[in-house]
Amino acid sequence: MPRFAAIAREIYALSGVHCAPAPAASVAGGSINECYRWPARTAPLFVKLAPRAAAAMFEAEAAGLAELAQAHALRVPRVLASGCTEAAAFLALEWIDAGAPDGSCERRLGAGLAALHAVHAPGFGWTRDNTIGRTPQANGWGDSWVEFFRERRLRPQLTLAAANGMAGALAAPGERLLEQVPALLAGHAPVASLLHGDLWGGNWLATADGEPVIFDPAVYYGDREADLAMTRLFGGFGAEFYHSYEAVAPPAPGASTRCQLYQLYHVLNHANLFGGGYVRQARGIIDWLLAQLRG
Repeated sequence: MPRFAAIAREIYALSGVHCAPAPAASVAGGSINECYRWPARTAPLFVKLAPRAAAAMFEAEAAGLAELAQAHALRVPRVLASGCTEAAAFLALEWIDAGAPDGSCERRLGAGLAALHAVHAPGFGWTRDNTIGRTPQANGWGDSWVEFFRERRLRPQLTLAAANGMAGALAAPGERLLEQVPALLAGHAPVASLLHGDLWGGNWLATADGEPVIFDPAVYYGDREADLAMTRLFGGFGAEFYHSYEAVAPPAPGASTRCQLYQLYHVLNHANLFGGGYVRQARGIIDWLLAQLRG
């Protein structure tokens, strides 16, 4: 197809990698982008495609992978090229063959995530905005975690939910929750840790030799518990992972309530992206959090 041939030429122009004029096969890669295994002269590539308007999203993802790689804590796919043609935006990464994760790999993942979270910044946010799924994620720097999480994370999702027709279910309780975020985070003063930002079970794999690899990030600097909350939302992480992480970075008091608060961000995002039962789930979390304050 001409679309694929143009992308292959652009990948070569940007990276010097000679790849086939078309991918070999489509592969699972989430529900946001087209994903392909693309043959190349030396080794296959993993290539994501999306409409041209997604070019900035792919650029931010590439920058996030570079930020994670600089931490030398966990392996991430090497970025080969990010760009666009007349027909599509693309992101080309090294192809990594997946193996079967075991307890040893999960322990390495837990220890590696703790090492990643030990990379700190003087404030909360990041040098650029990015996306969570395909939803814009604002990362303007701030000194207050309470303010950052309320104004950069929860409020935009609730505003988007109202625009998407969910105001009846979420607007009034959501506004009450926004007012109570300071109370829910009272006494909690996290340092700004380097976060993957979207660490669910589908965004990591084990290589054939048991090395954990993380990918598809939504990077920013925030409370490390936000990453841990996401790991608990959809499963995919075993006891060995948590034991290994907590041996280095034990949980702080009140973590279970904050876990629900941080999960709410992702559930709201799923409600905005996919609708359905996520709207009810988000309302349930909001009601539960407000009930905690009533005692």
